[in-house]
Amino acid sequence: MTGPFPADPVPADPFPADPFPTAAFASWLALREPADAAARAPELAERVRGLLAGRSGSQVHDLGSGTGSMARWLAPRIPGPQHWILYDRDPGLLARARTGMPAAVTAETRVRDITRLTSDDLGEAALITASALLDMFTAEEIERIAGACAGAGCPVLFTLSVTGHVELTPPDPLDPRIAEAFDAHQRRTTADGRTLLGPDAAAFTAEALRGRGLRVWERPSPWRLGPGEAALTAEWFRGWVGAAAEQDPGLAGPAEAYTARRLAEAAAGRLGVVVAHTDLLAAVE
Repeated sequence: MTGPFPADPVPADPFPADPFPTAAFASWLALREPADAAARAPELAERVRGLLAGRSGSQVHDLGSGTGSMARWLAPRIPGPQHWILYDRDPGLLARARTGMPAAVTAETRVRDITRLTSDDLGEAALITASALLDMFTAEEIERIAGACAGAGCPVLFTLSVTGHVELTPPDPLDPRIAEAFDAHQRRTTADGRTLLGPDAAAFTAEALRGRGLRVWERPSPWRLGPGEAALTAEWFRGWVGAAAEQDPGLAGPAEAYTARRLAEAAAGRLGVVVAHTDLLAAVE
């Protein structure tokens, strides 16, 4: 059950709205949640548990919480009681998150631009978390986030950051070109002039946290998708190829037949996909 805490009002300058409608994005998050849960590094969750043992405070600040999948995965693995403070730019996602918290966990929601959070905003946190988020930021934004987290003086767990490696089985001659274009799309400069870190974000964040005196532990957390994840594979694949074709218009023609071929393989349970991610945990030595 969630606690009786009101959501913050929408600020005057929120982070730019998500380009996807809430319902569609919530469906995507629900589809990927089991694969996310299976991929996250349990060793780091155990280390978090040890770091929190005996620590005062119960607040967990979850940055870019979406529908709350991080809380559903992590809350049972760390000591209680817990009060989660959920940040996102989409109030619709936050409303879903707040009603889906694990039993005995209270929660409140805040519609905020998380790149503008300060150490004062996070000052009462016992733990700061985020999942599948870092690649959407610029170097300057990551520096601000790292500074706020380091200033809070508590452990920080960032999971499921893409690292730019995708492996499809069986291989196809077009795979490398699609992968290269997708990675370039993740590193693109947006219409508002922001140059995203994409698959470089996890390594950049780790160094930003180390530079502020924190020790950082890193562990791989790959998606491994097979016949049991055919629906997720198909949805992920469409997005992967779509972003690549947007980045490299010359792919539009070849990608059509490639997509049909690969989706048929996925539907038949013959396509295996590994999408590399990394988890990192940072804490004061």
